[in-house]
Amino acid sequence: MNITQEVARALLEINAVGFSPHAPVTFKSGIKSPVYVDNRRLPYHPPQWRRVIYGFASLIDDLGLPFDALAGLETAGIPHSSALAYQMERPAVYVRKSAKEHGLHKMVEGGDVRGKTILLIEDLVTTGESCLAGIAALRAAGAIVHDCFAIVSYGFAQKLAAFKAANVRLHKLTTFPIILDHALKMGKFTAADKVLIEDWLNDPYGWAARHGF
Repeated sequence: MNITQEVARALLEINAVGFSPHAPVTFKSGIKSPVYVDNRRLPYHPPQWRRVIYGFASLIDDLGLPFDALAGLETAGIPHSSALAYQMERPAVYVRKSAKEHGLHKMVEGGDVRGKTILLIEDLVTTGESCLAGIAALRAAGAIVHDCFAIVSYGFAQKLAAFKAANVRLHKLTTFPIILDHALKMGKFTAADKVLIEDWLNDPYGWAARHGF
């Protein structure tokens, strides 16, 4: 089993990816979804979390990307970037969602990133807005950022275009097609439900209206 499959199974084993095709959840963006991801569960499950951190390290090594430090986005990205930095023996910083209202009003905490090549670590990429905002904050602080690593991404076309426009490469440990294949084998849903979920992945914005939600 390769890393993408191992990570997919790890997420499913701890119910970090859940499915509710007949009672969709609503994202912050307003999108109704038959799928939800809660990677915040990972630190509570060390064996599965270890597979994810190992996956990040292996992917970075395989790509051969030179870098000076890792960064995590507040809050969900910080545990993964910190654990990965510890394993790889590299410096780590984190990026705030907004600047502090007191002190130095910094967006980037932990160290000076001026002139440093930074790899951004995120748990999940949905629309990509928070990830790209974090990259903008790192660049404003003087960092060089061209690569973002996520455990998984929904793969929305609009998001991919936004990353390309920002000159950022998005790397994922696993994908939803792989997650769905494993979830079906594990009995997480039926074959008919899989078709419904795949339809959402192909067009998340029109899915609710098509299916009467």
